[in-house]
Amino acid sequence: MKLPGVSEFSWRDVATEARLLLIGIPVFLWTMIPIYHMFLFAISPKEDAFSGKLWPDHPTLHNFEIVFKQQHYFLRDFYIQFWNSTVIAVSVGVLTLFIATAAAFSISRLKVPGGRGVLNLALFTYFIPAAFLAVPMYRTMGNYGLLNNHWSLILAMVTIASPYAIWVLKQASDKLPVELDEAAVMDGATTLQIFRLVYLPLMMPSLVAIGTYAVLLAWNEYLYAFLLLSNDREITLPVALGNFLAADDSPWELLMTTGFIYALPPAAVYYAFRRYMVGGLTAGAVKS
Repeated sequence: MKLPGVSEFSWRDVATEARLLLIGIPVFLWTMIPIYHMFLFAISPKEDAFSGKLWPDHPTLHNFEIVFKQQHYFLRDFYIQFWNSTVIAVSVGVLTLFIATAAAFSISRLKVPGGRGVLNLALFTYFIPAAFLAVPMYRTMGNYGLLNNHWSLILAMVTIASPYAIWVLKQASDKLPVELDEAAVMDGATTLQIFRLVYLPLMMPSLVAIGTYAVLLAWNEYLYAFLLLSNDREITLPVALGNFLAADDSPWELLMTTGFIYALPPAAVYYAFRRYMVGGLTAGAVKS
């Protein structure tokens, strides 16, 4: 004996799944095809790079050997530039977390006067595209003597990342019960102890998400890195990759190999913290 509505409910689920697949499969292919072509270039000999085949006749790892052994003129500083990217990305993540966490705690929990106005002014900066601020940022760093210094790019990226980070952490902080702070105060906790022992542990998912966001933002940055850094031993790897295109006979197979290697760390970081990303970045999106 069939229960009323069981068949209808089942077909509704099938229709929903079908719609999701119709959307998801094209998006997946749209995302993966460029990555596949990058990998295809990376394992192809130079003469087969533009063969147009779905798989090279003679796949090889020689391109990776050239990159890791720095056997090409454009790759002579590969490890230094990779290290530059790492140092800058990690520094931006740490500084953004420090600034955003302190600001969100002050605005949301301490209710400092004018805090919300400062937050709104910070978010207002996003009405101006980041590319439009590149030249003023270049002049500012020049006035302070920071051009061709890692600190110029670090400070520029922290400036870009902080407003969004403060907003996300402030929204997530607003959802924490204020009774926790009150109970800690009654137990004799100081403001610093509340911040360290109550606030930080409860905010950890959002902190991980924001830290990951800031690191990946700095890791993938090109425009500001291109403007603010010029010495070959100071630039980041994305800027160095642009040098490949300056050659008359660009080594596309090496360019794609280096790009593929450079894409692995952020992919690993995202995979490691993926469960925090959606929950952490949307923690304050809907207020109860």
